Amino acid sequence: MVGFFYLIVVVAIGAAVVLALGSFGINQEYERGVVFRLGRLSGVKGPGLFWLVPLIDRARRIDIRTITQELASQETVTRDGVAVRVNAVIWFRAHDAARVVTTVLDWQAAIVQSAETAIRDAIGQSVLDQILNDRTAINMRLLELLQARCEGWGIAVDGVEIKDLDIPAQMQRAIAKEAEAIREKRARIIKAEGEQEAARTLAEAAAAIANVPGALELRRLQTLAEIGVEHNSTIVAMFPTELLEAAKRLGVTSVGK
Repeated sequence: MVGFFYLIVVVAIGAAVVLALGSFGINQEYERGVVFRLGRLSGVKGPGLFWLVPLIDRARRIDIRTITQELASQETVTRDGVAVRVNAVIWFRAHDAARVVTTVLDWQAAIVQSAETAIRDAIGQSVLDQILNDRTAINMRLLELLQARCEGWGIAVDGVEIKDLDIPAQMQRAIAKEAEAIREKRARIIKAEGEQEAARTLAEAAAAIANVPGALELRRLQTLAEIGVEHNSTIVAMFPTELLEAAKRLGVTSVGK
């Protein structure tokens, strides 16, 4: 009888030791353990070694590293009535492990569903030109919407970006025609500005020549000399004697070859 009693004591002590050793746990640096004591939130353990009261405490591990999630393509309509398909990616993490466990059942699925809804809301409030030309503003609006929705869940949204934007082929052709018209308009403006600048320069040169006696005839002589050099030809021109004498005084001995 005494031996049986000792056997029970040894078994009880062994079971207690096993329970005590089994109640130790280790969390990695990126893990947190949310502890419940008799069903009530007791605290957050980790990282490192921690111990739970046997049969009373229960812990749930939460990974607090940033998670990258690519969202499924969303079909929605812009504010100006253009149907588009949007694809985005989101970066998020568990900021408050205790709140993540106690406020939402599946926190990763919840943030994905919330992000998809936010994308449709942000696109629906924007016109197509804004989405095409200022995607950074759309990303900031998405981030603000998600942060406001997920703050109460203990989830931190680090970023969200639109990756791809598909628009109907008819709208693509219209956008291409618009871009071509803009480029043609810019080319015409540049050409007109160049012609205006050239006309202004010629007018200034003509005014300067008109104010100097004989300048026009000297310019004519220079032109003839340039033509003769370029085409390797002989040019015969009639000039008044006084102009020839003035040309000799200026060192111009010939006006052609």
